[in-house]
Amino acid sequence: MGRSAAWDTARAMTERLYFTDSHITEFESSVVACAPAASGEGRFEAMLAATAFYPTGGGQPNDTGVLGGRAVLDVIDREDEGIAHVLDGPLEVGATVKGVVDWTRRLDHMQQHSGQHMLSAAFEAVCKARTESFHLGATSSTIDLNRVLSAAEIAAAEDAVNRVVWEDREVCVRFAAADAPSLGLRKESAREGTLRLIEVPGFDLSACGGTHVTRTGTVGIISVISSEKFKGGTRIEFLCGGRALQRLREWRDVFSATSRVLSVLPDALAPAIERLQAENKALGKTLREQQEQLAVHKAAELIASTTPGADGRIVIATALEGWDANGLKIIANAAMATPGAAIAVFSTTAPTVAVVARAAGLPLDSGVIVKALLARFGGKGGGKPEMAQGGGMQGEVAEIVAAARELLSA
Repeated sequence: MGRSAAWDTARAMTERLYFTDSHITEFESSVVACAPAASGEGRFEAMLAATAFYPTGGGQPNDTGVLGGRAVLDVIDREDEGIAHVLDGPLEVGATVKGVVDWTRRLDHMQQHSGQHMLSAAFEAVCKARTESFHLGATSSTIDLNRVLSAAEIAAAEDAVNRVVWEDREVCVRFAAADAPSLGLRKESAREGTLRLIEVPGFDLSACGGTHVTRTGTVGIISVISSEKFKGGTRIEFLCGGRALQRLREWRDVFSATSRVLSVLPDALAPAIERLQAENKALGKTLREQQEQLAVHKAAELIASTTPGADGRIVIATALEGWDANGLKIIANAAMATPGAAIAVFSTTAPTVAVVARAAGLPLDSGVIVKALLARFGGKGGGKPEMAQGGGMQGEVAEIVAAARELLSA
């Protein structure tokens, strides 16, 4: 069923209550139209005469909440048609319904969005860096600036913006004609007609249709948590208000746990980790050297325990516990130095890893043998006639080993 005629005639712009008061979380309004959503899935789209629900736009996600007892799943700006509320069920056209906006989500978005305005203004004032784009994500937000900034410049802008936050300045909403002279906007607007302006007196003036705090102190804190070079400029990742507090708690827990494990104070974590990395690197080198030595002895043991066939061929096919792919390769490489040796070694853990090799002069192609095993037991791999390897084989290891022995003996 398509949209009804009532929907088509209800094209008047929805009154946007959040335009003048972003703190409205409960309201009543009449249902102008309601019809099944194009996406199906039992969803409906409802138009109201007025709404406090903010639709996705301007880099800010939509509000959620409850409308007329229905869950608000999405809010879409249909421009000249108004604002469509995507619901989990229908509403009666003409009925007066109550809407309740999820305040926790709304406040979070207000903190991040107002914080972005002020942080962008700080970068422009302190660093002469212009904001090219902004994204409000689910866990953090980003600003892309038009030039590369140093750590000192970023810190200076961060200090400047937080001073404005802690001064608890009023955040004003006003309206002006787009062609009004001397608006003094931080960034020119491409919109025509009436502009909605968000102003932090003495600091920033921007055209914006999003939801914002009424005082800068509500943002709490603005924290830059990372930066990177991006498209010739700098991408800044930042957190405001409740998100900054949550991240601080996460970092506190990580630092505390790591400090306990390493038995060092938090300010000594970096050198302690560097020391462990150096020790681990040295241990890894020692382990590789010892593994290589052990692998050579293991290859000699396998050769010595195998009776050559009538044709002088020494066929070895076995699974070796405790050896990784690199160790198996060293064993096979050492064994192939023995004249007449044909060897296939496998891991004992699934999925099975295999290395196949043969001594010079034997009429065998290790790559062909590995491909035959992969065709039967799955996995990927390949190699040269002298040596090949594969991984991801599925099945009983004993069966795989038996198949390899048969191929080596052919």
